Amino acid sequence: MKDFKQFLLRGNVVDLAVGVVMGAAFGTVVTALVKDFITPLIAAIAGKHDFSGIAFTMNGSIFPVGDFINALIAFVLVALAVFYFVVKPVNFLVSRAHQEPPADPTTTKCPECLSEVPIAAKRCAYCTQPLAASAK
Repeated sequence: MKDFKQFLLRGNVVDLAVGVVMGAAFGTVVTALVKDFITPLIAAIAGKHDFSGIAFTMNGSIFPVGDFINALIAFVLVALAVFYFVVKPVNFLVSRAHQEPPADPTTTKCPECLSEVPIAAKRCAYCTQPLAASAK
């Protein structure tokens, strides 16, 4: 029983459970938004009073495509919201956290010809001018 309790209290399991619950709640909100706001808006443009009631009949079979369109719109909205409110901010934070500090310079410019020479060099490899200590 101790191992099972330890498994349940691990951070990953709790985080996953919270994510699933929040995702389900968010999905319900988006579904309601699609059903109560976006569907009537599209139905007003399409000329139908109830968007979910759009259907067609073929060989006596009824195909209720309005419900499918509602589900498709809800899916696209959830995917957009997750992408812009979760994925993009997390990627931004991760990229900022993993930025490496700039490396120490290994070259300097020759004061005569302005070519790149190693910091430890005593003469420029291009113009053979001696490099002063001030140029380093």
